Amino acid sequence: MAKLADGSEKGLKGHFEEDFSHRTRIGLAPRSGFIDRNAPYKRIATEEAWTFPALVKAQVEYLESGQAAGDDSLKMAGMFAKMPSLQAMLQDLGDLRLAHMDEFGIDRQLLLLTAPGVQVVRPGEGTALAREANDIAAEACARHPDRFSALAAFDPRDVTGSVKEIERATGTLKLNGAVLNSHFQGRYIDEEEYFPILEALEATDAALYIHPTAPFNAPHYETRGFFGALAGFPHDVWLHTMGLVFSGAFDRFPKLKLVIGHLGEGLPVHLYRFDWMQGNADGRQHLRGGAQVKLKHPVSHYFKTNIWITTSGCAWEPAIRFCIDVMGPERVLYAMDYPYQQSSDEVAAYDRMKLTPDEKKLLMQDNAERVFNLPRG
Repeated sequence: MAKLADGSEKGLKGHFEEDFSHRTRIGLAPRSGFIDRNAPYKRIATEEAWTFPALVKAQVEYLESGQAAGDDSLKMAGMFAKMPSLQAMLQDLGDLRLAHMDEFGIDRQLLLLTAPGVQVVRPGEGTALAREANDIAAEACARHPDRFSALAAFDPRDVTGSVKEIERATGTLKLNGAVLNSHFQGRYIDEEEYFPILEALEATDAALYIHPTAPFNAPHYETRGFFGALAGFPHDVWLHTMGLVFSGAFDRFPKLKLVIGHLGEGLPVHLYRFDWMQGNADGRQHLRGGAQVKLKHPVSHYFKTNIWITTSGCAWEPAIRFCIDVMGPERVLYAMDYPYQQSSDEVAAYDRMKLTPDEKKLLMQDNAERVFNLPRG
C-alpha cells in the first residue's frame, strides 16, 4: 500500500490514478510511464507476435539438417529458439500474455505468427503448419474473445494451399486477415505466380500484413550489425511493398488492403520522391521478367488508398504526426510489437501525444476495428 501526504493509505493503482487526475487538473503532464487507465479509447495493438512448439521444432530441425544452407530467416528462427524467456512469451496465449496486456493497458492484441513463420520450413510442411497455427489462434480467440483477434498464417510457396487456407481461416475460423513474414527464400508475393493469393485476400476482404524477416542475402547486413531492425527488417519490407505497388497488383485488385508496420518502414517520408522518380520503374518493358507494367496512378495514390501503416516500435510523436498528415488519420494504427519491444513509457507516450481526441481514437482503436474487421466498441 502507498502512504499519501495526508497519511492515508490507498492501493498503488488508486494512488497513480489520483496523481494523474491532480496533475491533469493543474496542467502538468502525467509522469513518465504513467498509463491512463481511464483513457477514452481502447488500445488495440496490431502487431503482436506469437508462435507454437511444433513450428519451432520444424524450423530448428530443418536448420540443423543443413539442407537449407544460406536461409538467413531460418537462422534467425534458430537464434530465437535458444531464448527461453522470449519463447515463453511468444508461446503463451493465456495468463502470461494477458497479465502483460493488463500491465500495459492493452485491451486487445491482434496476434501475428512471428517471423519467419511457416514459409521457411521444409517444402511441403508449411501449409499443414499454417493450418495448425490458425486452429490454435482461433481457439485462443474463442477463449478470450474480448482480448484476442488473429491474422491467418499461410505458406505462399503453396499457392493453391494458401488460397484454400485463407478462405478457411477467414471464413470458418473467423480470423481477421492474413500475415506474411516478407520474403520466402528470396521470393516475393508481387511476382505474378502468387497473384491468386492476392485475389483470395481481396475476395475475402482480408487485409494482408507484411511483417519483416531477415533480409535475403544478408551477409552485408550481418557484418555491420544491421541484420534486424536497424536496416535488414525495414529494407526487406520496403522492397516487398514497392514491388507490390509497381507490379500493378493494386490496379488489378483495387480493394486489396496491405498493412505494414514500424511507421511504414520509413516509406511515407519518401512519397514525394517516389512520385517524382516513378518513371524509373513504371512502364519499362525489360523489368519484371520482361512484362510491361504501367501504373494507373502515382505511387502516393496507393499509399492513400490501399496501404495502412502501424506504429509498432515507433512511439515518436513527430513521426506519427507526419504520417497522419501525409497519409490521413484513418490510415495509421497503433501497435506495440510485443514481446520484442514493450514498456510502460511507450504506452504512456501515446496518452500524452497532442493529437485531437478524434485522431487519438482513430489511432488507438477505430482504424484497427475497421481495417481488420474487429468487434466494434
